[in-house]
Amino acid sequence: MELVDMVADIPSPEECASRIYDCSGHKFEPEVAGDLWVKILQHKWFLSERLGRDVGIKVACVDFIENTDSIRNALEGAEKGRLLKELGGQMVDQSVWDTISESQPPKQIVNKRIILPLTEPELALKHGVIPPRTIIFFGPPGTGKTHFVRAIAAVLQWWYIEVSPSSLMADGADRLGANLKAFMEEARELDEVVMFIDEFEEIAGSREQASRIDKSITNEFLKQVPILKRQKGKILLACATNYIRQLDAALLRPGRFDCIIPVGGLDEESQRTIFEHYLAKTNRGDVDVDRIVSAIPLFTPADIEYLFQKVTQDAFEREYVRGEDFRITTETFLETIPKVRPTLTPDIIDEFRQDCLDYTRY
Repeated sequence: MELVDMVADIPSPEECASRIYDCSGHKFEPEVAGDLWVKILQHKWFLSERLGRDVGIKVACVDFIENTDSIRNALEGAEKGRLLKELGGQMVDQSVWDTISESQPPKQIVNKRIILPLTEPELALKHGVIPPRTIIFFGPPGTGKTHFVRAIAAVLQWWYIEVSPSSLMADGADRLGANLKAFMEEARELDEVVMFIDEFEEIAGSREQASRIDKSITNEFLKQVPILKRQKGKILLACATNYIRQLDAALLRPGRFDCIIPVGGLDEESQRTIFEHYLAKTNRGDVDVDRIVSAIPLFTPADIEYLFQKVTQDAFEREYVRGEDFRITTETFLETIPKVRPTLTPDIIDEFRQDCLDYTRY
């Protein structure tokens, strides 16, 4: 059959999309499929001429799609886009990294051990430095572990995907292991992505006194981590826990997680950085930042954020009642601070310091 005869009667775009799917299993939008079908028919004719025999449309379709770089790249891009949307992937603004004080020890560790090897791969290779693929952040609640993971994604400009045990248990606790496996398998198909698992102790708790279901969940995670680390793509798995003592011992030994990094209380400079970040967004008057920072030694980043929620809500209500401009001042904060219970206590800090000695590794 002549080529001109083959392309003379092209079906509707919708029918073209249906035929391509039947032949190859790949889905295309109708407006794309119409043009693509013509190229597939042309490819069928060229293949038949070259081989001296009639080549079936299914063979021609599969050969064209799988061996044409632009088509293959488009398919891979579309599949990754679908996965990112399905997994809730997002890009984090690079400014998030700047909200963490340079004096905060975890930032220095993260920058040297994680960011630099990933952004300077040739230099890392030259010196035999292997960029980490798996990280655990541990520390008391509200100390900024999630914020650190988001900051890593921000400075790398990689996709950020977050999953919690509660979302994996949407189909019931007995499905958590299967859902975890499915999530890890899908995420491994992506590139330049930071995967974050919060409340990690719910997924990888100690198996010593665990139930059958909990043991199976931990076992599944122990299987998935080595598979992830063998992937060629740029994937970073970061997990966070408030209770590192509850994690299974097999996960804490070298080999599964490359870095175990503590995130604890803030020094005054770190508190000042966070305080000034929120203060810049307010209707402020005269605020003595140093005086306020000295009054909140046990406040975590989450506590500081909550302090601002109370202060700004109070300012909003006062201006609404008075009908005149109200600016927050040092006194506004000093009035509110006693109403905010700090997350940290001396006992929590002592326990965290012991955990740092027992578990920190980078």
